[in-house]
Amino acid sequence: MKLKCDVHTHTLYSRHAYSTILENVAAAKEAGLELLGSTDHFSAMLYPDYENVRHYQYLMVSHTWPKEIQGVRVLQGCEVDIVDMEGNLFGFDIPIWKNIDGDFYNDGKKMSLYERVCKKMDYCIASVHRNSFAKGESASACTKLYLEAMKHPKILILGHIGRSGLPFEIDPVLLAAKEQHVLIEINEHSMDEGSETKKRCEAIAVRCAELGVPISVSSDAHIALRIGEFSKVESLLERIHFPEELIMTRDKESFLRYMKKAGLG
Repeated sequence: MKLKCDVHTHTLYSRHAYSTILENVAAAKEAGLELLGSTDHFSAMLYPDYENVRHYQYLMVSHTWPKEIQGVRVLQGCEVDIVDMEGNLFGFDIPIWKNIDGDFYNDGKKMSLYERVCKKMDYCIASVHRNSFAKGESASACTKLYLEAMKHPKILILGHIGRSGLPFEIDPVLLAAKEQHVLIEINEHSMDEGSETKKRCEAIAVRCAELGVPISVSSDAHIALRIGEFSKVESLLERIHFPEELIMTRDKESFLRYMKKAGLG
């Protein structure tokens, strides 16, 4: 099966990625994709003075991009970090009253950095990168972390949970994701992270199949050359006979329909 969506990709904005949005779109078209999701990092990893709202202009106005470029449907999102054991997301505790010009927002609303940045996005991916906050925590506590993270508005995908390094309980997370219409990501980049990570990803994929949990397959590309590259995940899914109907990134219509089901369409 040829997958036609790549919904976890990065541009130069992520700082350790190397292509522009137009280079990514061109690569998506070349790869025969119907839909591209641009999901740069929204995280403390970007800037040391991460409370400055001006750093996030790129993300905050990405909704102004054309919805279709070169025949490819383009969605705007971000990959936001889960930052603590309560499942809070980056920026949740940073109140933002003023815009990038230094003027107070006309709406007069007290909103967090997370809310300001993500409110106009199509969807967000919630991922764990820095996991030191969970050192020594139990599997049940890490499970609760994911359960809480899924409750935040805009979260459509749990990112690369197979390489988070957290000892969470698989079934409760997958069943909650199914109930709340959150996709479990099977990530191509994770296939390069060593045998233990690959085993973990396979175990998650197998349980998704057994429990009927929808997934997204993504490249996590940090350079345009890897847009639409899913060969290792495709090989895994073929080997375990994963049901095609549970892959929501199989085509544009399936992904957009699932977004609507999740209340994001």
